[in-house]
Amino acid sequence: MSHDHDADHGHSHEGDDGESAPAWKHDGVRVIGANQLDVNTAQTPGMNRAAAINFARVGAQKLWAGTVTIHADAKTGAHHHGHLESVIYVVRGRARMRWGEKLEFTAEAGPGDFIYVPPFVPHQEINASATETLECVLCRSDGEAVAVNLDIEPVEKPESVLWVDPTHPHGGV
Repeated sequence: MSHDHDADHGHSHEGDDGESAPAWKHDGVRVIGANQLDVNTAQTPGMNRAAAINFARVGAQKLWAGTVTIHADAKTGAHHHGHLESVIYVVRGRARMRWGEKLEFTAEAGPGDFIYVPPFVPHQEINASATETLECVLCRSDGEAVAVNLDIEPVEKPESVLWVDPTHPHGGV
């Protein structure tokens, strides 16, 4: 299995005891505790993002990962994430997504569902519950945090869209 990590893995780091430790000890796997997330990241009104994995925290070159929380009966403003692709995994609650030039399309996702947002797509995340917090895990295709807030006048009644893919050509929930 190959990788394209530029580090020289033949080097060693000196440990606390003065002994040499393999580079993988400090340059390998990283665990970011739930209480160590960084809230100093691009924010969108109505949403709280917290970074777990990015370049500044762990040296990630090609992705950003963190959490997103939307309070009960709240929604974000319209925004997009530039050239980045995004994947949202719903942990708890019910997500309603709106997207399009006038946010004219809508679909919902619940716990265990994944949502894919392509580059430059105007969208809005909505907590579909009036009583429960929406909690998600978010991954993006680059280490930078891009959130471009948009001033969009949304259509009054968006068109409901079923998730369609090769496995579910007639739509799924």
